[in-house]
Amino acid sequence: MHPSAIVDDGATLGEGTRVWHFAHVCGGATIGAGCSLGQGVYVGNDVVIGDNVKIQNNVSVYDAVTLEDDVFCGPSMVFTNVFNPRSAVPRKHEYRRTLVRRGATLGANCTIVCGTTIGEYAFVGAGAVVSRDVPPYALVVGVPARRIGWMSRHGERLALPPRGHGEAECPATGERYRLDGDTLIPCSSPT
Repeated sequence: MHPSAIVDDGATLGEGTRVWHFAHVCGGATIGAGCSLGQGVYVGNDVVIGDNVKIQNNVSVYDAVTLEDDVFCGPSMVFTNVFNPRSAVPRKHEYRRTLVRRGATLGANCTIVCGTTIGEYAFVGAGAVVSRDVPPYALVVGVPARRIGWMSRHGERLALPPRGHGEAECPATGERYRLDGDTLIPCSSPT
């Protein structure tokens, strides 16, 4: 832990987790092993972070957010926890939970509107605004975010349309995937 970082009493940090310059971890947070919290990261009380999660500089992980194992949060990406905030209207009792499933990537400067689930191994492009659930393995971009394709577990774009039917192979690993309508299904592990 860097000397400028603050980890409040009661926070749980797993073995090998690194907390860098000017980060703040609140006392109720639970963070797994092998994580990296970059410069200026804030982690709220009601936050659960799995193992091997990478949170780049200037990300605030507010209350009611769960990040499963192997999630990547790009620089300056944003989570919210109140859907309709007003300074003069207290809404802490209205937090909407956000879940980011295993292996998902959240690109730099993207915004995840509260109450959404990002599916396993999904990929949110830089600057996208996600306001509804993202299916597993989906590649979404834009404002509002829309699905433009599919990604492999390895983070490679698959040669498949956004919707329809077909099969593709990860160019890096050889793992095969089958598209069935709006659902991508891993078919085989690489040989």
